[in-house]
Amino acid sequence: MDKLIQGIAAAGTVRFMAAITTEITTEAFRRHQTSPTVSAALGRVLTGTLLLGSSLKEFDRLTVKIECDGTVGGITAEATLDGTVRGYVKNPEAESTPNADGKLNVGGIIGSGTFYVIRESGYEIGLHREPYVGSVPLVSGEIAEDFAYYLAKSEQIPSAVLLGVLAQNKEPYITASGGVMIQMLPSANEHIATMIEDTIRHAPHLTAVIKENASPSDLIKLALGEIDFEILEEKEIRFACNCSFERAVSLITSLGAAEVKSMLKEDKGAVMTCGFCNETYRLNKANLQKILDSSSN
Repeated sequence: MDKLIQGIAAAGTVRFMAAITTEITTEAFRRHQTSPTVSAALGRVLTGTLLLGSSLKEFDRLTVKIECDGTVGGITAEATLDGTVRGYVKNPEAESTPNADGKLNVGGIIGSGTFYVIRESGYEIGLHREPYVGSVPLVSGEIAEDFAYYLAKSEQIPSAVLLGVLAQNKEPYITASGGVMIQMLPSANEHIATMIEDTIRHAPHLTAVIKENASPSDLIKLALGEIDFEILEEKEIRFACNCSFERAVSLITSLGAAEVKSMLKEDKGAVMTCGFCNETYRLNKANLQKILDSSSN
């Protein structure tokens, strides 16, 4: 099971989050049948959304949305406080030639655009408060830099963000996925920030250590080096969607009796597919008739 940890370092002047998300990215690939480069992009966004969401307690769900002009078309991920995440891309088959160093060219399928963070609170208890929406221009399309830029510009939190996914065109399609987010709190001094920057600059690639069965705490050691840290929370995380057959029925019902009658007469049923998880729900003639009978009572 994938895990996420968060805690403090450098005498409480630094906050960190780290996660292994190999199973989550594998499940996203299974559901959306993404190309290797799209798998890397989606896996990074899912991981970054989980990390960012774990540091924000005043919300029910946090959504990261990338609207872009690249061939992937756009990416959306949504995380909850209980450690679930779901997400999708507009074009799962997008692909690009590798970078000069032979790595997957995530920025090549994303291009330019806007990075959005949407925080919603009160959602689970029926309080529909106005969501908080922050946005910044994409700076690289490589995802990690875009998360860091958002935190610096929109939240005023200087941060280091590392996100990595190893994806390929054969089994196992996803061999490593995870990330680290380090946030400098107002009391942090420049010396600590410089130490962390230097440690990260000389550290091995994140995916290389994840592939060798590294834990989230191993990732933090990799990023912080000799700086002491304390883990305050550890939790299991997973790809999960809140769609259901009941929700599909509710959505069909909301279309109105005339539309349901049309489905019953012309299609003898209805099919709904969830964009987030690609799960398909089929309503037969009896299901549609039951909706009509309920609406006429």
